[in-house]
Amino acid sequence: MRQILVIGSGKSTSYLIKYLLDKSKSENLQITVGDLNIESAKKMVGNHPNAKAIMLDVFNTTSRENAVKNADIVVSMLPARFHIEVAKDCITFGKNMVTASYVSKEMEALDKDAKAKGLVFMNEIGVDPGIDHMSAMQVLDRIRDKGGKIILFESFTGGLVAPEDDNNLWNYKFTWNPRNVVTAGQGGAAKFLQENTYKYIPYNRLFRRTEFLEIEGFGRFEAYANRDSLKYQSVYGLENIRTLYRGTMRRVGFSRAWQVFAALGMTDDSYTIDDSENMSYRDFVNAFLPYSPTDSVELKFRHALKIDQDDIIWDKFVELDIFSRTKMVELKKATPAQILQKILLDSWTLAPDDKDMIVMYHKFGYELNGKNHQIDATMVTLGEDQTYTAMAKTVGLPVAIAALAILNGKIKTPGVQIPITKEVYTPILKELEDYGIVFKEQEVPYLGYNPLNV
Repeated sequence: MRQILVIGSGKSTSYLIKYLLDKSKSENLQITVGDLNIESAKKMVGNHPNAKAIMLDVFNTTSRENAVKNADIVVSMLPARFHIEVAKDCITFGKNMVTASYVSKEMEALDKDAKAKGLVFMNEIGVDPGIDHMSAMQVLDRIRDKGGKIILFESFTGGLVAPEDDNNLWNYKFTWNPRNVVTAGQGGAAKFLQENTYKYIPYNRLFRRTEFLEIEGFGRFEAYANRDSLKYQSVYGLENIRTLYRGTMRRVGFSRAWQVFAALGMTDDSYTIDDSENMSYRDFVNAFLPYSPTDSVELKFRHALKIDQDDIIWDKFVELDIFSRTKMVELKKATPAQILQKILLDSWTLAPDDKDMIVMYHKFGYELNGKNHQIDATMVTLGEDQTYTAMAKTVGLPVAIAALAILNGKIKTPGVQIPITKEVYTPILKELEDYGIVFKEQEVPYLGYNPLNV
């Protein structure tokens, strides 16, 4: 039997492992799931005859090398920083590899060795990055193939709660890593192109410069800019494009309220707060406000941020119970971001029967035969439950489909790569449609970035 090694059995692997197990008989597969937490791995494989769980510590060289050596292809679902040791083993033992993570400099440095051995190292093949690359390149290539010139590309993705479980004033719950939500946008100004002009949004203004989007059947959304929208300009072949913008989607109103946390400094992760374990939530908020012998924390908060008491934003903060005298931080030497994350987890943790949702929206503007055109493409995927989530589906299925395609020789171009070629995206997107991951395209009038100027 052909051996597939999956390293990691976290939240993103449910659909990935199920897909491989479902294909194991017809494709003659033996799936080994390795994890430091062997109980987690056992839960994923169950009693399936073509699967086994092993205890795997990626920092134990012997066990890691043995696991890689015995595989025909390796799927790493580890945190991104741990992929490199597995990748080096794959080079040593001549194994193909698939990850959903961004290509790191260390991974990129293995490209020459991978090509020399004829190995496929497929990266960035989850949802974002992943499905965003493939769905965008499919339309971009189609436009170029018929002689069109790309003049605008915008791309937005969001992990949100499903509409039926959207029951708080923020219209948001954590569907993935909460830390990434709290620290989003930090580390430099957002950079993008608008009408041939480079634009920058510093962190202190990031959540007040938003795009608005409408998805049929799901209502209105907003999006704030990703840190570097130009990262894929050359990769996508968009060197001469006028507008290039990538962003993260939320429901309307989220960003305006989140700006308050950013403005106060509550999202800062660069220093720790003294005596944080003995703070109440109210003490934490008060730590960022000026002293007053008479004014309450609530009054100081509203005054500092210029929030009226009848503003919906005020109700959002009250709902989070951030002014509680009895709820305690209970975290030693915690950063503001860590404390804020704990507070938000009280209100934004998915209930056992809650479902999540992935939304994606692309805009393509192009010139063809002397006229301007625009295509809008949207995708919405809903989760089934807390195991088979929309996030796990859109991350795990592309990884699994790619791994099997590489194993079967359908994807064979060697090297460290991302899924932007027809060889890769055509079969994967086609198969994803069988699982309900479908883009709806619509021809709309091209209005440029600013319709008022047209």
